[in-house]
Amino acid sequence: MTMPRFDVDVVLFDLDGTLLDTIPDLHEAARRMLEELGEPERSLDEVTRFVGRGIPNLVERCLTDGRAPRDAATLEAAVAVFRRHYGVVNGHSTRIYEGVAETLAALQAQGIRMACITNKAGAFTLPLLDHMGLARFFGCVVSGDTLPVKKPDPAPLLHACDALGVSPTRALMVGDSANDALAAQAAGMPVLLMTYGYSEGRAVDTIECDGLVSAFPGLLRLIGRASA
Repeated sequence: MTMPRFDVDVVLFDLDGTLLDTIPDLHEAARRMLEELGEPERSLDEVTRFVGRGIPNLVERCLTDGRAPRDAATLEAAVAVFRRHYGVVNGHSTRIYEGVAETLAALQAQGIRMACITNKAGAFTLPLLDHMGLARFFGCVVSGDTLPVKKPDPAPLLHACDALGVSPTRALMVGDSANDALAAQAAGMPVLLMTYGYSEGRAVDTIECDGLVSAFPGLLRLIGRASA
């Protein structure tokens, strides 16, 4: 299937599983948390399936997926432990997916504005983008705690468009999961999904979207501006 070329003024990017492979650090923080709490460890594959809806959801699934439920106080305390460990390892083993920096630079050269929309807490998002050398590309960063809601709610996407002074009809979302697709669709904009991301264990080709992209530089064939 031939995908259309998207004429847009702004592109909104998911972070984990789209721009960066953050699983090694998230898994290490989860390992340290579970060890401190005296809980059984989780595999890398399990943590990969748990990523996508923010740290509280990740921690809850680490403690309860296939195991006994926990009360709210236990989960809240575990989140604090995870955040402490993740603050230490954040960025240590994270890698930029191939072609990301070069593609973002090419889009920027076309005059396309960009924002990062993630469910990761701001305390970890901004330092990570800076550490990985990507912060310079984004005119707006919306983290999981910037607003009272996070993806799949469309509010973070609409907030970024408003901050950049761009209509959602002139925007495109690029992500890797149903959270990104649902948020974009509710915001009234098209969405492309990367096939190499996390997607909470769901096959990405089963998620309704406007196209699948297997390598980040492939976005350059699909995104442009009519005036460029």
